[in-house]
Amino acid sequence: MAAITASMVNDLRAKTGQGMMECKKMLTETGGDVDAAIRKFREKGVKTSITERTATEGRVFSGATGDNNRAAAVEINCNTDFTAKSDALAAVGEKAVKKLLGGASDLAGDAEIKSELTALAQTTGENVQLGRTAVVEGAYVGSYLYSTAGKGKTAAIMAFSAGNEEVSRLLGMHIVAARPIAMTRDQVPAERVQQEREIAVEQAKATGKPQQIAEKIAEGKLNSFFAERVLMDQDFINPEAFKGKVADMIKAGK
Repeated sequence: MAAITASMVNDLRAKTGQGMMECKKMLTETGGDVDAAIRKFREKGVKTSITERTATEGRVFSGATGDNNRAAAVEINCNTDFTAKSDALAAVGEKAVKKLLGGASDLAGDAEIKSELTALAQTTGENVQLGRTAVVEGAYVGSYLYSTAGKGKTAAIMAFSAGNEEVSRLLGMHIVAARPIAMTRDQVPAERVQQEREIAVEQAKATGKPQQIAEKIAEGKLNSFFAERVLMDQDFINPEAFKGKVADMIKAGK
């Protein structure tokens, strides 16, 4: 008979929401076959797996080290706004951020985080899953969290060759509001630039403009596209704090 490991039990718990002893017993009955155990649970009345429920709600957590040279962000997904705002989910999210700030690189494989998310899923009956994670390092880093209705909705973490708290705060605020797709023009995927150019050319030609004129018009529209979607080309979101491009705001150290 196959040995029933803690990993197998936790896997079955995460997929069915059943208790540890129930999962271990079922795995023993099925010789360690997780899929067979899931089928048997369903035969006993567990109609759907927790993980089949789409996790459309969630919460974001972020932070930086005291010396401001490492910042991290963590997303945790779940099914309801109630769970997203809960203290239990916040405790896991904050612990996950601390682990990343402390040097952890693989939260998905972290036994403690996996266990706590599984326990939260069991308690709530929801599909609680670790979402995206990110870490940045630099001479100076910043972390900005936009919260509403008692939970973090969007976070920005930034790394600078040199910086200060005010620039970090203003830039983070701008990023979560304007949602740029790239920092500079050359970071925009070439296929996206080509697509925007072709659309602009066709739009100009549809008004009767010849090809040469249409291409010149397209270049102008591309500049407008960059100004809307590229961070360094965007106008800073709050003109009362700084009037001008984001690139100029950073240079000014405002």
